[in-house]
Amino acid sequence: MAERGARGGTRLLWPALAIPGIVWLGLLLVAPFYVVLAILFGGVDPILRQPVPVWNPVYWDFTQFEYVWQHIVGQDAFFRPALLRTVVYVGVASLLCLVIAYPVAYYTARFAGRWKGALLAALIAPFWISYMMRMLAWVNLLQTDGLFNKALSLGGLLDVHVNWLGGQPETVVMGLVYGYVPYMILPLFAGLDRMPAATLEAARDLGASRWETFRRVTWPLSRQAVVASVLVTSVPMLGDYFTTDLLSGSPETSMIGNLINNSVLTPGQTGQAGAFVLLILLVSILPMVLYVRYTRTAEDTAS
Repeated sequence: MAERGARGGTRLLWPALAIPGIVWLGLLLVAPFYVVLAILFGGVDPILRQPVPVWNPVYWDFTQFEYVWQHIVGQDAFFRPALLRTVVYVGVASLLCLVIAYPVAYYTARFAGRWKGALLAALIAPFWISYMMRMLAWVNLLQTDGLFNKALSLGGLLDVHVNWLGGQPETVVMGLVYGYVPYMILPLFAGLDRMPAATLEAARDLGASRWETFRRVTWPLSRQAVVASVLVTSVPMLGDYFTTDLLSGSPETSMIGNLINNSVLTPGQTGQAGAFVLLILLVSILPMVLYVRYTRTAEDTAS
């Protein structure tokens, strides 16, 4: 009887410990998202052009969502280019972040030694500076007479006057990489730092070269960290609008985040912003679900 009581208490303990997290997610995720849905499927005040939320799903109106959807997949699809640009920009920026972050995280985790703490502090330092200030620094660097063009001109030997701030896709991708690469370094470092050193030493003892050890041991063991870091980096990129506004300001480089921002600032179009938010959520949920399934499969295989 005592053992049964102890088991019953243990079973109740873990759900009880999860209650604060569930309440936290409900207040900061579920409730705000329901507000977005109420505005999206609600109405618009005909005089003030302000959104009128409808809280009862029975009375939801899908007119605004249908309008956005028709202008994404229909013939007059003027929203489609921004969505496609978002996918391309985020995909390229995430890949470049991975190429930059993986060697940095690998070196910090495996070879930094007593300098590991200092390097981690240097990697976290960008979080202490406002994102706006970091982007404004790039505005000064990328001006026509800025330091970037002066460096390309080799101190004035060549005639270089590239308008980097005039709607260049490369500038937007560069800004995304610079702004979000710290978010990728830290999860990668956490995954690589937990990697058992005995496994790597066993591979070397069995005659594997450094490259073979990396290809057969290090990379497979770090794939979960890679997937997690890509998700942590790419999801906020999907809603980014400030980078494009500051480093480009051209409609030719607008992303879905810019569509959301413009809809919010335009009277009567707040519901359209909710439709774009819903689309971002649906797009980001799929890789998250795949990651959870992949993690469970890897744990089952290991056990």
